[in-house]
Amino acid sequence: MEKIDYDERLHAVYAAGRRMSPDALATWMAAFARHLPPTRPLTWLDLGSGTGRMTPSLAGAFGGPVHGVEPSDRMRAQAVAHPAVTYASGSAERIPLPDASCDAALLFFVWHHVDDQESAARELLRVVRPGGTLFVQANFADRMPDVWWFRVLPEWLETDRAQFGSEEEVKNDFTSAGWTLVAHDQVTWLRSAGLAEDVERLRLRSVSAFELMDEEAAEAGFARITAALSTLDDGPQFETSNLLVFRRP
Repeated sequence: MEKIDYDERLHAVYAAGRRMSPDALATWMAAFARHLPPTRPLTWLDLGSGTGRMTPSLAGAFGGPVHGVEPSDRMRAQAVAHPAVTYASGSAERIPLPDASCDAALLFFVWHHVDDQESAARELLRVVRPGGTLFVQANFADRMPDVWWFRVLPEWLETDRAQFGSEEEVKNDFTSAGWTLVAHDQVTWLRSAGLAEDVERLRLRSVSAFELMDEEAAEAGFARITAALSTLDDGPQFETSNLLVFRRP
């Protein structure tokens, strides 16, 4: 699979195209909190933090400090500031944090971009404290999200699916490294206020699947979306995502 370079184009559209509403962020923070002790503050690693889509909310919900680690210089340069958040250059295979320094770690739609997943799973085990928690939000090749544009454009679904491992493969990536799987949640969150907002964001091409299709396929797809809009529900748009929860023994 072709390596996606966020410094090339995606950094310029990511924040606008992938932003989350306060309602959506609150849903995700509550999903994490269900698997964490009530003690506050908690120290977090947000691995692949990008432009800080989730990072300040982790600090607000759990007290921090939160360490955002992001390999893309241009994504990191735009990251949302928060007094309890620090951002640093790094990768999943080389996390710039001491051993056992975090209570929890998050990989939010990141795992499919990691080159050496075996090394990364061990590196996460190194930086999370014994008894700490790892949250992995991911798509699976055999369990893709049911979003309206995939129903309109099944070929886009297949392009996107090609980036991901199966559910069992992703689980095994972590359990083989020593993590214990403790939960597999389904989190339903408000993706946008309406269909028009979804389409506006899609046209920014801020998801990595667009880097894997040519211009002709993208433009033909948007033409079919325009033709199909009158047949689609234009109300609030929700998405249900997978959340794997692992614990360090």
